[in-house]
Amino acid sequence: MESHQIIKLNRIFQAINAGIIVIDDQDIVCYCNITAANFMGLDVEGILGKKIIDLIPNSKLNSVIQDGKSNSEQLFIGERMFITNRSPINQAGETIGAVAVFQDGSELQSVLSRLDNTQTSLTSLESIFEQAYDGVMVVDSNGFITRITKSYCRFLNIEQEDAIGQYCTDVLPNSRMHIVAQTGEAEIGEVMVINGKEAMVMRLPLREEGKIIGAVGKVMFRDVRELRTLAEKLDLLENKLKFYEKELKHYQKYRYTFSNIIGQSPAILRTKGLAERAAHGKATVLLRGESGTGKELFAHAIHAASTRHDQPFVRVNCGAIPAELLEAELFGYEEGAFTGAKKGGKPGKFELANRGTIFLDEIGDLPLAMQAKVLRILQEKEVERVGSNRLQQLDIRVIAATHRDLEKMIGEGEFRRDLYYRLNVFTVTIPPLREREGDVMLLSEHLLAKFQHELGLSLRKLDRWVVELFQLYAWPGNVRELQNALERAINVAEGGMIQLKDLPLYLQDLEGRRGNTALQPLALELAEAERKAIIKAMKTTGGNKTNAAEILGIHRTNLYRKMEKYGLAGTDSEGLV
Repeated sequence: MESHQIIKLNRIFQAINAGIIVIDDQDIVCYCNITAANFMGLDVEGILGKKIIDLIPNSKLNSVIQDGKSNSEQLFIGERMFITNRSPINQAGETIGAVAVFQDGSELQSVLSRLDNTQTSLTSLESIFEQAYDGVMVVDSNGFITRITKSYCRFLNIEQEDAIGQYCTDVLPNSRMHIVAQTGEAEIGEVMVINGKEAMVMRLPLREEGKIIGAVGKVMFRDVRELRTLAEKLDLLENKLKFYEKELKHYQKYRYTFSNIIGQSPAILRTKGLAERAAHGKATVLLRGESGTGKELFAHAIHAASTRHDQPFVRVNCGAIPAELLEAELFGYEEGAFTGAKKGGKPGKFELANRGTIFLDEIGDLPLAMQAKVLRILQEKEVERVGSNRLQQLDIRVIAATHRDLEKMIGEGEFRRDLYYRLNVFTVTIPPLREREGDVMLLSEHLLAKFQHELGLSLRKLDRWVVELFQLYAWPGNVRELQNALERAINVAEGGMIQLKDLPLYLQDLEGRRGNTALQPLALELAEAERKAIIKAMKTTGGNKTNAAEILGIHRTNLYRKMEKYGLAGTDSEGLV
């Protein structure tokens, strides 16, 4: 070989991005390019003339000379991995040396790693594809099946191997997969007959770089009856959801504000002012007053004016819930806590009121055993469901109400003293209607307008004798009694005027004579004069009923009866107005 050709080959070998080492039959390196020297971290001069085993201890290049066969494998030089190819050099039928070509394996290792990850992902996708419950079919752009799930094949009564490669209509005569693969228009929610059953399917085009390469089809419902059943279940769930949402709003929404408390009397204005101050604080509020005075209305208004107005307002009538159900209603219960417990359990009223306000109406009717548990919640601010051992922290404000004499109940052992002190932090006593001078007619006008609007009736007014009766009567049932009387009257009245005959019978005759249809004006005047005389006598005697009866010239028993009739029973000289 001419020298210039040798020089040319050397330049080529030096330019190759691979290491080249040549050894003779004595294992001596007779050639090494710069790339190989760099791989070994040496100079070319320091490599030539040395045994290969001294340079690369784990080299097997000399074995090629011995067996005369080429091979390739991984080779580590230090911590670097290389891919080496070894070949013998033959001349005249004899092996006179060997050549090794090796390349950096890090890039190849990265490619192999990515390939392994790709294979793993592909295997996972294959598994997911085959596990699909509903049928899935994939076709190419010409409509030939490339993939189909085993479950779909079972549904079509065909082997998977037989289906792949077939034209889609040969496997499923009414298939439209080939059409979707041509038009690129998706078809979703289409009903087609498969094996005599109506099934709902979807067909989607497959695109790659904007070009349609096929289509995929999926059976959404093997039988349309499944969809109808699902729709019925969904409809049932939606109805339940609406019901529970309505119930939740009923429980968690206040309905009244202080603007709904009608009245201009000094007594009610003082009470509203006190309640508004209570609303701006955080203390527990105890509402006291006779039945029908509007304690629940005040509870709503206090919550509405508080900083918790956008949080739940939960009402509990302690006297209306049976004692055996009270604990579960107040504190909630876990699933399986008792026979009949709902699946998943149920939150109690205290839990529902978290971050908001709980209104404990008729707190005086709470059983003693339950009083202790309520006290603990008020003190510790935590609740434990029935059947659970997990405590839930609470952030609640308590408003309680009662018409009962709690102090007397404490003395008789019917109400816990410690609970009384826990509740009696900010007390608001709502005055009875008889102490709210002038408010009876304001309330009457408001209630009449309300009922007329609700019932769609034309304007109706109160007859003058009804007005006088309303002002004279003591209203022992308070606002609730007035509301009931007006509601009854507006429903039975004829024409635009509500008369005495339209009122409940007990109001038509203050003397209790139910047969009369009207109360004569003279009787009203006499009744008013009698009431004023009793009030004056009681004030004169300082509340001594025996002396007052003597002044009036009637028997003491008769005085008691008349005081009851005019709503003056239970009052002393200071309480008379």
